[in-house]
Amino acid sequence: MGGIAVGVCGWTDPALVRSGWYPAGSRGAEGRLRYYAERFPVVEADATYYALPSARNSELWAARTPAGFRFDVKAFSLLTGHPTRAAALPADLRPAFARGPRNPRDADPALLDEVWARFSGALAPLRNAGRLGTLLFQFPPWLAPGARAEEFLERCAERTDGWPVAVEFRHPDWWRREAADRTTALLSGLGMAAVAVDMTQTLPASVPPVTPVTSPGTAVVRFHGRSEAWGTGSKEDRYRHAYTTAELTEWIPRIRSLTHRADTVHVLFNNCCGDAAVRAAETMRGLLPETGR
Repeated sequence: MGGIAVGVCGWTDPALVRSGWYPAGSRGAEGRLRYYAERFPVVEADATYYALPSARNSELWAARTPAGFRFDVKAFSLLTGHPTRAAALPADLRPAFARGPRNPRDADPALLDEVWARFSGALAPLRNAGRLGTLLFQFPPWLAPGARAEEFLERCAERTDGWPVAVEFRHPDWWRREAADRTTALLSGLGMAAVAVDMTQTLPASVPPVTPVTSPGTAVVRFHGRSEAWGTGSKEDRYRHAYTTAELTEWIPRIRSLTHRADTVHVLFNNCCGDAAVRAAETMRGLLPETGR
């Protein structure tokens, strides 16, 4: 049976910092991370989605966290086919990016190879220190199942060969009943872990709460909240939700089932409004006494 680690998506979110969860004296960069890592064994780093990370930051993250702590790192937006600002790229790569197609999924493969080389190189200190959990490839809601999407995934798998990759699809058709077996086989063949999600189930864009295991290493569950504004409102509207104990209890059998099929299960809360995510994570740990620190 695998272990369970519970944490949140982002320890530097401004709303969390403003909430008062971090005590006085622990609100600087180092203090926040050390305080967080004393209370949870895993965190998702999402700043890496908006800009390429640096090796120096990876070194600091490793130095400020204890042995056994893990970072799940969100892949840079260009690598997953999301719109990307030129300013988010190093200056020497911006001309090639500006000449590229308007659809980021069709970006020059050579440019993507270089971006991946810099992204992975910056994370090398974190990986070498044993602090890297998974690389989260969150694909956009317009990446629907089909031959072209599968080809894109194959290119991603080739580029990330040897790295622990977890995949979250935002298009619900990947996990509809008629496509779920094919999706499971695809990710299994590519060596990528499937990410299970909790979200409202009342919208056309709602992703079903399925829990396939497509890689035996680490399974990931992300709790996005159950807002009806998913996909339409502001960030605060999309993720504003305070999980009840009853809502979290629904997931206990599913999470425990994952532990029988994966070495480790990361349970991450992304309902990032104020301290809602850390409070939900604390509640979930109480419901799962077998969780880590």
